[in-house]
Amino acid sequence: RKHAQRDALRLGEHCRFLTAMGRSHTDCIGRHLRTAFKYLGYFIGSNPWWFFFTPLLLSAGFSSGFYFLKAQMSNNIGEQFTPVNGPAKMERNTYGTYATLIAASHGNILSVESLQKVMELDFQIKNMKVHLGNTTFEYADVCAVVNGRCSSNSVLEVISYNAHNIDSINLTFPWHYSESGGIPLFTNLGNVKLKNNSSVVEGAEAIQLFYYLETNKLKADIWLEGFILLLSNHPIVFQVSYSTSMSMQWEFNKSPDSVVFLFSITYIIAIIFSIASCWRMDNVRTKVWVALCGVLSTGLAVLSGFGALLLLGQPFVMTAASCPFMLLGIGIDDMFILISCWQRTRVLDNVPERLSQTYSEAAVSITITSLTDTLALFLGYTSPFGSVRSFCLYGGLSVVFCYLYSITFLGACMALNGHREGENRHWFTFMKVPEDLPPSNSQVFSICCIGGGYNRMTEKEQGEPMSIFFERFYGPFLTHKSIKILVFVIYAGYLSVSLYGCLTIKEGLDLRNLALDNSYITDFYQNQNQYFSEYSCNVMVAVKQPFPYWNENEFEKLNSCIETFEDLQYVNSTQAWFLAFQQYADETSLNMSTQESFKGSLSQYLELHPIFRQDINLTEDNEIQASRFFLQTRDRTVVKDAMLGLRKAANECPLELLIYHPAFIYYDQYTVVTDNAIQTIIIAVIAMLAVSLILIPDLICCICVAFAIGSVVVGVVGFMSLWGVSLDSISLINLVMCIGFSVDFSAHITHAFVSSPKSDPNKKAIDSLANLGYPVLQGALSTILGVVVLSVAGSYIFRTFFKMVFLVILFGLVHGLMFIPVFLTLWGKIS
Repeated sequence: RKHAQRDALRLGEHCRFLTAMGRSHTDCIGRHLRTAFKYLGYFIGSNPWWFFFTPLLLSAGFSSGFYFLKAQMSNNIGEQFTPVNGPAKMERNTYGTYATLIAASHGNILSVESLQKVMELDFQIKNMKVHLGNTTFEYADVCAVVNGRCSSNSVLEVISYNAHNIDSINLTFPWHYSESGGIPLFTNLGNVKLKNNSSVVEGAEAIQLFYYLETNKLKADIWLEGFILLLSNHPIVFQVSYSTSMSMQWEFNKSPDSVVFLFSITYIIAIIFSIASCWRMDNVRTKVWVALCGVLSTGLAVLSGFGALLLLGQPFVMTAASCPFMLLGIGIDDMFILISCWQRTRVLDNVPERLSQTYSEAAVSITITSLTDTLALFLGYTSPFGSVRSFCLYGGLSVVFCYLYSITFLGACMALNGHREGENRHWFTFMKVPEDLPPSNSQVFSICCIGGGYNRMTEKEQGEPMSIFFERFYGPFLTHKSIKILVFVIYAGYLSVSLYGCLTIKEGLDLRNLALDNSYITDFYQNQNQYFSEYSCNVMVAVKQPFPYWNENEFEKLNSCIETFEDLQYVNSTQAWFLAFQQYADETSLNMSTQESFKGSLSQYLELHPIFRQDINLTEDNEIQASRFFLQTRDRTVVKDAMLGLRKAANECPLELLIYHPAFIYYDQYTVVTDNAIQTIIIAVIAMLAVSLILIPDLICCICVAFAIGSVVVGVVGFMSLWGVSLDSISLINLVMCIGFSVDFSAHITHAFVSSPKSDPNKKAIDSLANLGYPVLQGALSTILGVVVLSVAGSYIFRTFFKMVFLVILFGLVHGLMFIPVFLTLWGKIS
């Protein structure tokens, strides 16, 4: 027992040493900050009008940047929602312009009757008239030309555009072979039924048609718009879904418009909640005008932050449109903290002195939350996703302005309101009113026409009912020994569920989520997945440099590369013009050992098989500058795995080969999103710990704040997975924001705990909850109300924003008002 007591005493000495060391080395910054804010508060209280009008004038000047908003809009999906230096972007030279449709039937789409309807639709599309100025044109005028004629749909060519021929032709699947070569029917037919386990087609449920266009963007875009209009008004004969190469981009551009109305509703809700929270039955002490100015201050910060960056020419991505919802919560949270500190000052002091005391008490609390929010956002700017960068840059600068306007504009409003209170004037009429009810007046008069009362013993404003609740009921309840054990059990459950969610989270962005829910392309992607997912990607492999195909040794190197590809579990077969040409040469005993004989024989072969012309880039001298071949992946292959495996094999090949598929541009995010999220979280937590250590004068409390960050982020990631949100560039934006938000509530309570003059840890926790529990609750509710309207948004992007903000505020609130106070009391007991 003596040894145990001695060990306990040593542990206590170590703990006290660590705590004292933390205070002695870190409080110097916080102390100087409080002193600086004390002088700033006194100066603003003495000169409120300067600090009231200057932010208004600055915001008016910066708001001129919104004139350039349209010019700076950068919503290109391929650029902003995929890694900036993704390999597929480097590999991509052109992305074809096209339109496509899927005609589906619950029966057999290859019946004569169904095919006739499909060809009628095809005829309407090809003969559709569109207008550009005084010019009228149709598909034949804008189509992509192959071998001297418009590219066509192979499945319709096979039956010579005659539905009755389907009964006399045995289509084979997945490849159909004719005199002109192999035709990949798996790109045109979906959910195919074969005869007696053979390759002969008996029927199919869907047919997909493609219409490729030339590179004249203006005419092509107008034709694509006509295509969409035609099919949107097409009579429902069978199920038709459609899309174009520009559809995703056009639909994505509509997303901001869908939340403009919701944005106005949000500010109305914020104003109502702020007024309701700051309303007092006392007609003098009520803080209605401060509440309005708090919301206005946030709006000014948005105007200034966004306007300044637009003036500097920074690209504006649609994801940045979520920032005002986030800033509303941050700004109102600061307002509640300032009001809470103001109410604890002496009513009889003059306004400069009261504001000085308010700023001195609130300095560290609002500075640490604003600084951590700003740091988290600016650290997020290192992300490889353009959409994340834009959000973080616009959000980060706006948070800076939000902080500056909170301590200038909002402080000036509090000073002006304080002068009104000091003169005992009515909040609405600004007329002087009596503090007590005159004998000759009724009770109705007391409700609307008197005010200015305060606690005569403390000389402070009357306590808030909710603050009294936290002090007399919730605080003692939470610090009871049995409740602390229950808190640990709840936390263990929370952590277990969170970790399970983290282990089951899905990666990558579903392109359907970039469009509105009611978009026509949603149906198209669903049908494509339903009918055409059996055969995966047909990946292009380009031989970029001139290659001596006639040289036997060099050709063996190319063959060895193909064998390496085919050995991969993802690859099913290879379709290459040079393999078909070699087989043709062997069958006809052609001599291809020299360059001249090879070129001459190739010209003859391409006359017989023109389908391969588009795979070879020939010069006027009949030199092969570059060529391509295709790798067909196996059924239902995971595209990410195939992309990485093929790239690795290509890099190991002795030849310079380029692997490309249009979808790879989007799947590049899978290779970086998880690593980037982990890296951002780790760096942000370290930065948050450093800030907390500097501003909160207690080493252990700083560790508690860092713990809260990690715990909340784990909870958000886990529960967002269980709520159906994947880890992609959109959720990564919100995750960066969550890192900053996760500090706020815990930092407020932790700082109040450290600053409490009480010696008993339980009483320190009760004191911190009594002082800041209600402002923290107000801040959380205001933030949730600020984003709740986004829960009904017609866009996945904004609904994801709501879900993640809701989770981070909920978990941050639970940590701030339940977990952290209990953990701090235990550390206090150990110390």
